[in-house]
Amino acid sequence: MAGVNDELWTALRRVTWRLVGLGALSGLLAGYAALAVAELVSAAVRPESGPVVAVGGAAIDRTPSAVKDWAIQEFGTDDKLILQLGILGVLALGALALGVLAARHRRLGSAGVLLFGVVGALAATSRPDSTGITDALPSLVGSVAGAALLYVLAGRLRQRPVASEGAAAREDEGEAEGWDRRGFVMAAAAAVAASTAAGLLGRALNGSQGANAVASRNKVVLPAPASAAAGVPEGAQPRVPGISSFVTSNKAFYRVDTALVVPKVNAETWRLTIHGKGVERPMTLSFDDLLRRELIERDITLTCVSNEVGGPYIGNARWIGVRLADLLAESGVEPPSRGGPADQLVARSVDGMTIGTPVDDIMDGRDAMLALGMNGQPLPFVHGFPVRMLVPGLYGYVSACKWIRDIELTTFDDYDAYWVKRDWAAKAPIKTQSRIDTPKPFARPKAGTVMVAGVAWAQHRGIDKVEVRVDDGPWQRADLAAEDTRDTWRQWSFPWKATSGGHTITVRATDRAGDTQTEKRTRTIPDGASGWHSVAVTVD
Repeated sequence: MAGVNDELWTALRRVTWRLVGLGALSGLLAGYAALAVAELVSAAVRPESGPVVAVGGAAIDRTPSAVKDWAIQEFGTDDKLILQLGILGVLALGALALGVLAARHRRLGSAGVLLFGVVGALAATSRPDSTGITDALPSLVGSVAGAALLYVLAGRLRQRPVASEGAAAREDEGEAEGWDRRGFVMAAAAAVAASTAAGLLGRALNGSQGANAVASRNKVVLPAPASAAAGVPEGAQPRVPGISSFVTSNKAFYRVDTALVVPKVNAETWRLTIHGKGVERPMTLSFDDLLRRELIERDITLTCVSNEVGGPYIGNARWIGVRLADLLAESGVEPPSRGGPADQLVARSVDGMTIGTPVDDIMDGRDAMLALGMNGQPLPFVHGFPVRMLVPGLYGYVSACKWIRDIELTTFDDYDAYWVKRDWAAKAPIKTQSRIDTPKPFARPKAGTVMVAGVAWAQHRGIDKVEVRVDDGPWQRADLAAEDTRDTWRQWSFPWKATSGGHTITVRATDRAGDTQTEKRTRTIPDGASGWHSVAVTVD
């Protein structure tokens, strides 16, 4: 009797582990099929409607600002990759669980796949850049394909095949274990092949949609600006190893935005509209219209509000574009300081981002522009091609709309832009800051003269003085490099007579308004970090 019970228990365990293991595999295959079909369908709709991108974008929209800021600090420009991998991980876990469920309850497991599709569809249609109900199609069609596949595979796990040639044949076909091994393997192999083909085709089609945009960028020839930037003055870049380059290359320039898929916009079909309160003559402009206008060229340093004290999210480039104040004046716009009804300009991106900028700051004489070029080239796609906005002296989240498509004049009372709705300040002039580039934290320089060097910035005010302190000693003035303009950062250096032991080096800057950066440390939220940057080193 005991032997019979042992055999029965062994058989039950075999069946249980088969259902769990192959059920989980079925779920993964169903999830893979759902994403592959969704990728293919998104090629017929638009790449941004795919479920991973849509859910990722919705997650970004709903994530608390403090969490977003933490992600930027921890992962830098890899934050979007981490988010997408996280979404895929959650989907994989969900697929595993639904597969195990479907092994015993086919309909319930398949319904779970459909539910995931509904979530993706809701995420896609809730995005600011949604084009309507069609954005739901990739998630819905993909989930139907995944649910159908899971239903078929789960059925093969419980279906008893009919053998035609005795017990041996039945054993080979899997009847002794109560499942259709051959049918499962064939269905799974066919699903993998079909899903892979669908995914690759969808990826290729989505990629080809950006080909026209790439071609349009390759055709762009930037005209010589009517108002060219002066050459970078001699002495603007100290010859100190380890200090940042005065001009940041396009490749090295920081990127902080919410776009999981970098928009590829065709310059030939791009249009910009200017409308709203106080706009007497609304305008619609093409890229060629802007190229034919009087262009200006300026060196301008941009800073992200998410830049921690001593952080990397700052860069200096030479920009070419159209003066934004001229466009607004031609449209009949008057700044509020002269009685205009609109005090906020809301810039909208093709990906749905909204950025609000004080109209007075745009029209006070500074070189606010719609930029077309960066460091002598058409804008890279990651930096806003074909056109982006920038306003010297303001953090990027209130001034530097990339992939801009619409400008609306309104008021701060009437409209809160994207980041303002998420607890950031509506107005955010850049704070006076400085950074030590060399020596690096925990460096071990030799005793003797050690060059301490870095950058300081106070865009649209300019840097007047930089001071360095070692340990608790007195503040000593650093040597300032030649200034390009008050809208660019300024390099500095200080020859330190280093003695053996551990030391802390601290820097602070004073701007042309006479304000010295505060020692008080603050978070980046709501209007930018403050505090002195320090590095600890050990001198050998």
